[in-house]
Amino acid sequence: MPDDAGRQRAGALVLAMAYVGVPYRRGGTDFDQGVDCSGFVQSTFREGLGIALPRTAAEQAQATRPIGVDALEPGDLVFFNTLGRPYSHVGIYVGQGRFVHSPRPGAQVRLERLDGAYWRARFDGARRVDVPSVQARAE
Repeated sequence: MPDDAGRQRAGALVLAMAYVGVPYRRGGTDFDQGVDCSGFVQSTFREGLGIALPRTAAEQAQATRPIGVDALEPGDLVFFNTLGRPYSHVGIYVGQGRFVHSPRPGAQVRLERLDGAYWRARFDGARRVDVPSVQARAE
C-alpha cells in the first residue's frame, strides 16, 4: 500500500490522464497550447501537487530518486533514451506496465506499454519524486 507521498503522486495521475489527447508542442507546458514530454511532467506535478520540477527530462532525472522497475508505483517517472543521450524522454507511470507521455511532434499525449519493443529498448530507468524534498527545493 502506498504511503502518503505515494497517494499524492498517484493523485497527480488524475490530472495527467486529463492531458490524454493534448497535442505535442516542442517547449510546450500548457494544456491549451500543447506540451512536450518534460513540459507535460512539469505541468502535471506543478498543477496537481504544487511541486516545482525542473524543465528538461535530464534535469528532472537529476532532481528525483532512482528506483528499481519492481518498485514502480503510479505517479513515478520513467525515462528513456530517444535522442542518443540518457534521459532525453520522460513519462509518468500509470500502473500495470503502462505510462502516459507526450511522445513527439504530430502526436498527442497518450498511454503506452513499458514492454513495447520501442520503449523497452530505450528504457533508462525509473525515478521517484520525493514529495517533501522536492517541495523544499522549490521554496
